[in-house]
Amino acid sequence: MNLPSLKIGDLIAKVPIIQGGMGIGVSLSKLASAVANEGGIGVISGVQIGFREKDFKINNDIANIRGLIKEIRKARELSPNGILGVNILSAVNNYKDMVKTAVKEKIDLIISGAGLPKQLPELVKGSNTKIAPIVSSSKAISVIAKIWDKRYKYIPDAVIVEGPYAGGHLGFSVQQLKSLKLPKLSDIVKEVIETLKPFEEKYKKKVPVIAAGGIYTGRDIAKFLKIGAAGVQMATRFVATEECDAHINFKNAYISAKEEDIQIVVSPLGMPGRAIRNEFIKSVEKGKQPINKCYRCLKHCSPASAPYCISDALINSVQGDIERGLVFVGTTAYRLKEITTVKKLINELVSEAEESLG
Repeated sequence: MNLPSLKIGDLIAKVPIIQGGMGIGVSLSKLASAVANEGGIGVISGVQIGFREKDFKINNDIANIRGLIKEIRKARELSPNGILGVNILSAVNNYKDMVKTAVKEKIDLIISGAGLPKQLPELVKGSNTKIAPIVSSSKAISVIAKIWDKRYKYIPDAVIVEGPYAGGHLGFSVQQLKSLKLPKLSDIVKEVIETLKPFEEKYKKKVPVIAAGGIYTGRDIAKFLKIGAAGVQMATRFVATEECDAHINFKNAYISAKEEDIQIVVSPLGMPGRAIRNEFIKSVEKGKQPINKCYRCLKHCSPASAPYCISDALINSVQGDIERGLVFVGTTAYRLKEITTVKKLINELVSEAEESLG
């Protein structure tokens, strides 16, 4: 059978796959447009997106706005008919300006996690831009839906449910992530679907629920479609593609990684994530790393107490300095063995999923 399309309002993706936003600079216009051209939803990461701008260190907010505009326009030029999104962390200081800029550039979808995006509906008001929060529990989506319903008479256009096996910042405690009984993504997805039903009935609107975190094969995709998910979000597999915007050293770090190399780390905000163990992580474990420049990029992050600068760590790695940088990964990164193309990857995933569903 053919895979069902992913419908988010009037947006219809032929392939029910959202390419996860990966920052800093891992998923920009090149990767996002390639995914969009294959029928999926390509996502640009808005995190410190202006890192290539000359004034990035002295005019961080302005450089990021400029970088966001450039990447959206470049992606649209490369994929004039594809569906493009931007992932903007709720935790960034210039969140409102970044969202408003993306809306002004007529981005199709804004995905927002790392906190509750309580004001997001107001920021996209009057536009065609769709909005999708990332949550890790039914409790979180209940809070968001109630706030949006009460304040804005609006509910999410889609919801991305990110489980404990994803990379980057995770909505689980370190204790949960290190426990032997991690919550199952399938269970969380089902709970979120049930939680949204009263809101869907009230607004006469279907809210597609997207499963994310640890999804690797087409069979995984089929599994979540069978339990009621409208699609999946995948990030790790798209790193090992020719179109991924990261340096080849970054991609090779994924391919070279063994399962035991992937560990839990804690960001300067106290949020856990997964990364490849390297010299940088070893040095952080030994003590606080010097912060020469604070970008004031994240809310509640202080250079006086932060163990390291996450911006510098992520920029180093995406530019190829792997041992002096932070390399976020999902739990399945060790399974990658070679670099492929976005077209081949999506064709493989679709074929496997269709076979499994059939």
